[in-house]
Amino acid sequence: MNASSKLSALQVMQDAPVIPVIVLNDIAHAVPMARALVAGGIRMLEVTLRTPQALACIEAIAREVPQAVVGAGTVRSRADAQAAAMAGARFAVSPGYTSAVGQACRDAGLALLPGVATGSEIMMAREDGLTELKFFPAMQAGGPAMLKAWSGPFFDVEFCPTGGVTLHNAPEFLALPNVVCVGGSWLVPADALAQGDWARITQLARDTHHLRK
Repeated sequence: MNASSKLSALQVMQDAPVIPVIVLNDIAHAVPMARALVAGGIRMLEVTLRTPQALACIEAIAREVPQAVVGAGTVRSRADAQAAAMAGARFAVSPGYTSAVGQACRDAGLALLPGVATGSEIMMAREDGLTELKFFPAMQAGGPAMLKAWSGPFFDVEFCPTGGVTLHNAPEFLALPNVVCVGGSWLVPADALAQGDWARITQLARDTHHLRK
């Protein structure tokens, strides 16, 4: 996948069993963290826009770690989408969905994985042509049982459950036919970042590959 190719949400989801949900407070951590994840076989990196340093971290990863495909999480507005694309993000992940955010991501050339928690939100996203969705917050919104219930009426939608997903409950989600991958923060623990323990992050990334059904 070269840097100029247009990415789809399905490609983002299919690359590995887990998309790491990353919160970075120090730009110095961005590049070594990204390299550690890539070394463990995880290329799709969701850096959340929850800190003042997030966009600079996305820019650093996009520039310095060409093997990674960096995306922006917590995209909530047109301004977020535009800023993420300018920083070098290739995809966007949002906590919810609005048509305005969907259009903003299309305009910016970002593949979008929008968050949904209800049937109405799924229908709104489907009306806008989106068939790959983030189920968020997954555990709080019904967990695997909710996804099983949705598999009937929303047979043409695939999900990435995020929120409360761990190494231990991920296999239950990944065993569902309408789940392509999960999102998880456990791959990049705050203490590993603080200590610069890149080997631990690489090992956590490697440990995810047996999770795929």
